[in-house]
Amino acid sequence: MACSPATTRQKQLAHTRERMGEHFTPNQLLGRTHTIGCVALEITQKCNLDCTLCYLSEHSQAVRDIPIQELYKRLDAILAHYGPGTSVQITGGDPTLRKHSELIDIVAYANKLGLHTALFTNGIAATRPLLTQLAKAGLNDVAFHVDTTQEREGYESEQSLNVIREHYIKRAQGLGLMVIFNTTVHNGNFHELPWLVSFFVENANTVSFASFQLQAETGRGEWGARNDIVDPLTVKSSIEKAVSKTLPWEKVRIGHSDCHSYMPTLVTGGNVHAVVDDETLFAQFIEDFKHIQTTRQHGKGRIVLDYTKALATKPKWVWRLTKACAKKLYEMRNSLWQGKGKVHKLSFFIQNFMDASALQEDRVHACSFMVMTADGPVSMCQHNAHRDDYILKPITYTNKHGRVAQYEPLGERYKQENMIPFTEISTNAPSNALANELR
Repeated sequence: MACSPATTRQKQLAHTRERMGEHFTPNQLLGRTHTIGCVALEITQKCNLDCTLCYLSEHSQAVRDIPIQELYKRLDAILAHYGPGTSVQITGGDPTLRKHSELIDIVAYANKLGLHTALFTNGIAATRPLLTQLAKAGLNDVAFHVDTTQEREGYESEQSLNVIREHYIKRAQGLGLMVIFNTTVHNGNFHELPWLVSFFVENANTVSFASFQLQAETGRGEWGARNDIVDPLTVKSSIEKAVSKTLPWEKVRIGHSDCHSYMPTLVTGGNVHAVVDDETLFAQFIEDFKHIQTTRQHGKGRIVLDYTKALATKPKWVWRLTKACAKKLYEMRNSLWQGKGKVHKLSFFIQNFMDASALQEDRVHACSFMVMTADGPVSMCQHNAHRDDYILKPITYTNKHGRVAQYEPLGERYKQENMIPFTEISTNAPSNALANELR
């Protein structure tokens, strides 16, 4: 007998809390408002760059694209494991190298399931017409990855790459997409980080999220592990240097404390202000309102309506929030004057990936960034460390004609020339037991 949506949701959240263990703190979003941070759906292994820090396999360029029917099945699995509203990264390789009609169909199918979609791309082939079509199909976000690891000809510094970033911003402007920028922080560009943060602050009217992904030794890249200069603490310090103030990090938790740091801010008049200062108040708020599952996907009007209804049943929060807002407005008074009352949201996110040779079991178990594979969700760091075990595995699937078919990632000639025998997945990929339990 099928469970009701509410019962299924509670089971999904309970499973997340079990995974989080000691990291399910009072200010932890996972297990309360979210079942997972995000899930990657890799729709191609091909890429049009060869980065010095790269998570792809040496065989990636030769891997055939996974049949679209299998990708639909994986989107169904994401819904079954984590529920509607789950953030899905449409990624690769670079997903724009997939046949564009199929990319659009994948986004449309995910949108039909009620999943929140983000296109993760280096931007080279993410043209304005393509982004327009994807937005019409239901795409929510576009995340451009731009940094010096990509060795784009004629761009030797992060500052020089701002020309490309500005161009990408214009491509996405006016389409209703949240614009995100991903940056790999490495030994060579660490000193430029404050300038890069300043760029995102200056463009906070169009850029809503800046993610900094720390150098890790995995995949086919030329560079190895980072040195001691680059770590979560030094990256936080660089961000604070750029905004000229100390920020209250870790007031909001998403996932394992050694993996992520999330800092939501408001930008007005060129100044940055933290959204959450009071950890206790935030913890009480997410506990009391965790039943509200409304997201940006539902629209601002729906969000306001749902929280207004909820506040009517918890009147004590009207005074608490009024007091907190008044305090924040007073703090921002000079900035608001300088910005003529215009306020923009800009979130900073630090992603501390693990080296392939140094995976930590507790971090893998509590991971908030998963990849959906043919065998279920797998931690991104685990997936990158053993990528060939996943992407080179043949798959039996049902094609569009309803017939059982076989997907072979590599051609026989390529396998023979490169002496690649197929072996079963060596990592402990989770089964679909949770999805079966929730049905």
